[in-house]
Amino acid sequence: MKPALNALLQHPAIWRGGEHSHAASAGVSTGFAMLDDLFPGGGWPVGALTEILVEREGIGELRLVLPLLARLSKEARWLAWVSPPHLPYAPALARGGVELSRLLLLDPAAIADARWAAEQALRSGACAAVLAWFPKTDERALRRLQLAAESGGACGLLFGSSRDADRSSPAALRLQLERAPRGLAVRILKRRGGAVAAPVWLDFDPQEAVEPQRREGAKKARLSGMSDKFSNCYCPDESSLSRGMDGV
Repeated sequence: MKPALNALLQHPAIWRGGEHSHAASAGVSTGFAMLDDLFPGGGWPVGALTEILVEREGIGELRLVLPLLARLSKEARWLAWVSPPHLPYAPALARGGVELSRLLLLDPAAIADARWAAEQALRSGACAAVLAWFPKTDERALRRLQLAAESGGACGLLFGSSRDADRSSPAALRLQLERAPRGLAVRILKRRGGAVAAPVWLDFDPQEAVEPQRREGAKKARLSGMSDKFSNCYCPDESSLSRGMDGV
């Protein structure tokens, strides 16, 4: 191999299919050693989009990302939640080490506005992580989210349905989750370096995850640089989110 080509292939931003990638920057630990060993960079990718596909809501998908949220909430940046199906349960987040003052909930009425909000939050540089839930997202929209995450240096977490597992996606990491007797089975559908054939079995109590909660009492806030057209933006505090649950 010519020296110039060999030098180019050693660049950390370049990876070759079939090889476990040495990511250009270190990831954020998942809190699960088995996943850290398999994820390029040793954890959740930063400046990239991750798709988390579930068979149904509430099987432990938020428990999976709880260690990530706890770590990132110590930064002076926001954790933006865009169109979550339920309001996160603050006591569980606090027990998991999440700083509630860093949460920002965005709830635009229209799907197009929600996608725009997620893209702007990822691109802004003001968010350490952006969690988003959309009923359907095409490849063009996914690519915009991936590019926005790269630009803003954020961890993008897009939650979707397992029905989309076979869809082409520009996301850097794609996971499919299935309920297991004592936690979750995590299938790595895509990563830099190729998919992993066998699932990773994680043992934890899914009931420790974020639960649905009423939106009453939440304080309105607006992410810096975002449009005034979003009236349904909330910055929760622990007192407002500690009230009775609506039920799962």
